[in-house]
Amino acid sequence: MQAKLILEDGTIYEGRSFGSPTSAAGEVVFNTGMVGYPECFTDPSYTGQIVNLTYPLIGNYGVPQKSVEDQDLDPTFESDEMHIWGLVVSEFSEDYSHWSGVTGVDKWLEENGVPGISGIDTRRLTQKLREQGAMLGKIVSGEDRDIDFVNPNSQNLVAQVSPEEPREFGDGDKKVLLLNCGAKFNIIRSLLKRGVAVKSVPWDWDISKERFDGLLISNGPGDPRMVDAAVRNVRKLLQGEVPIFGICLGNQILARAAGAETYKLKYGHRGQNQPCIRVGTKRCFITSQNHGFAVDERTLPEEWEPWFFNANDGTNEGVRHKTQPFFSVQFHPEASPGPLDTEFLFDEFIQTMVN
Repeated sequence: MQAKLILEDGTIYEGRSFGSPTSAAGEVVFNTGMVGYPECFTDPSYTGQIVNLTYPLIGNYGVPQKSVEDQDLDPTFESDEMHIWGLVVSEFSEDYSHWSGVTGVDKWLEENGVPGISGIDTRRLTQKLREQGAMLGKIVSGEDRDIDFVNPNSQNLVAQVSPEEPREFGDGDKKVLLLNCGAKFNIIRSLLKRGVAVKSVPWDWDISKERFDGLLISNGPGDPRMVDAAVRNVRKLLQGEVPIFGICLGNQILARAAGAETYKLKYGHRGQNQPCIRVGTKRCFITSQNHGFAVDERTLPEEWEPWFFNANDGTNEGVRHKTQPFFSVQFHPEASPGPLDTEFLFDEFIQTMVN
């Protein structure tokens, strides 16, 4: 079945439909990861995105069996749902070969109602997105009718992926309150591995009424300006001394709570190979990322400072308070997929609660 990828500037890429034979519209972005599509597709941060995977062959190791470990956190996926709105690949493998594979990518997409298009020059598309920036697009499959473009960043995507009710994990002596804006399972797993209890609460939860030893603000999709309720609630905590750690969207929420501004990046950072340098050092960490917005560090208040920056484009990758235990990073120290270069940040966060 034939399919088309249509961009908002009128560019049309023709290819073959796989996955769900339907149409979908969203923001077209590119991901430079070579592996990790099961984790990528189930990462809530990808909500609203039609993902162009730059690696030329996708699906050769299939999709693992869904399973459950302690606390009902699947060890393979990053949530219980698929969150991407569409998939663009150069070539997908109909036959998979891996001991853990139980189904193919095409069937997995079809079961979740997500359309894919293959036979696309993904490197040419990536070059276009790098030069012109991320843009709206739509996949129109087969005989399905054409649809309008949709700008997901005009929606409160966090409200769509954040849990509706609180949930508790573990039973450690120290308690971390997780402001869940679409948290990956591996954030919770990383905390539990360090012996703390975790209480996950919705994005707009009144955290001032909770008792906890540290706050972790999670990753999540979309524009941080859409989650003002979370920003206001975090701002209240900045008057105290309870440790705060932000990841990805959490970096932007913490910065905005401090009084800084955020802005949309030209094409964002997505993949497992983003180099980040710790400010004041020459130490470079390879990180996993997925975000389209960033903190404007020029707007940070005097008592705050940049912590990391991206070695490719110089954009902000983390902020911290100069005297209080408040800090955050734009990348994913829990990775999954990706390198674990910065997993030690969880240890630093736990240590601030001990002190």
